[in-house]
Amino acid sequence: MRAALCALRGVGALALIALMGLIAGCATPFSEKAGALRGDVVSRLGAPTATFVLPSGGERLLYSELPAGYAVYNLDFDPSGRLVRNEQVLTQTRFERIAPGVWTTVDLQKTFGTPMRVEHVARFDGDIWTYHFLQISDPRLAHVHVNPNGVVNRVTFTDELPLFDNDRD
Repeated sequence: MRAALCALRGVGALALIALMGLIAGCATPFSEKAGALRGDVVSRLGAPTATFVLPSGGERLLYSELPAGYAVYNLDFDPSGRLVRNEQVLTQTRFERIAPGVWTTVDLQKTFGTPMRVEHVARFDGDIWTYHFLQISDPRLAHVHVNPNGVVNRVTFTDELPLFDNDRD
């Protein structure tokens, strides 16, 4: 019996190692390193969700996992096409950097991409752009209130509630 358990543990360990190898072998925006060429990055990752010209003359490739995922990656390239910055931007810290009265919908698009959803509520004259993200392992929502002129009015945060309650009796 003991030998059978050891064999099963060995199989489990091998399966885990194989799974880790598969994950490590998958091309993800997170794995792209500084200095990588734009063409090589696109050939590994596929077409980006959006592209933007940067003030430096370089280009940002935005890879979004929304609406279902919790990550948006900004890969910034210099004018020669080399990766200079790779950042996952759906974080509370990044949303807290939004300057109300300064940021616009263009800034939101260039930084965070298309929101998970856009809503209207009676108590606010404008749109609320909602993004979901993980704070450590807890799902959260960032609600960016945009006035009718396209300028950010404020940012609020809430916990993301589960869609289903499997603990009900």
